[in-house]
Amino acid sequence: MRALVTGGTGRVGSAISERLRAEGWSVFAAGRADGDLADADAAHRLVDRAADELGGLDLLVNAAGEGFAPKPVEEVTEADWDAALGATAKGSFFVTQDSAGRLRESEGVVVMIEDVAAYEPWPSFAAHCAAKAAQAMLTRVLARALAPDVRVCGVAPGPVAVEPEQEQRRAAETLLGRVGSPADVAEAVAYLADADFVTGASVVVDGGLHLQTRRATPP
Repeated sequence: MRALVTGGTGRVGSAISERLRAEGWSVFAAGRADGDLADADAAHRLVDRAADELGGLDLLVNAAGEGFAPKPVEEVTEADWDAALGATAKGSFFVTQDSAGRLRESEGVVVMIEDVAAYEPWPSFAAHCAAKAAQAMLTRVLARALAPDVRVCGVAPGPVAVEPEQEQRRAAETLLGRVGSPADVAEAVAYLADADFVTGASVVVDGGLHLQTRRATPP
């Protein structure tokens, strides 16, 4: 079992990589040093390198992302948009596009690491919300495009990588009254990797955050 995890050196990506390795997967955990996925050619080179080192691909996890920084709508720049959409939406698409042939051969799986921001309007994170919404739509589009040979699913985390000083406030925003951890996201990825009759769907891992209607902005 062979997996490429983009963003595999970040907090969430590292947890995913570690969980997969614990379950017997050979994992290529790609980080920024492995190329800028906002560039289609760099995405292609990464997939080639990972597939060569692993001997093929059975699972692609698109966990790379940039541009998560609060900014009023009036101050958002073109550079902010490029950063948010780059690795998150454009990178997810081209890495998946370049992986599709190998994944068809292995009847593999793609898992998009989305965000509850795809489904909530956060005024201070306009570009991030838009990029994650685009990525969430790609989950559905690619599930149709690559079926029946390749399943494409998503995981939409909420507060799972929270700084200690924010934990109490973020916990109060969830229905469960606590924050999660990157391991919770990894658990969902491990499930989807083996869920043979699931495609085009996203698992929301947020403790019920998205059901709270009283809030419009994250921390």
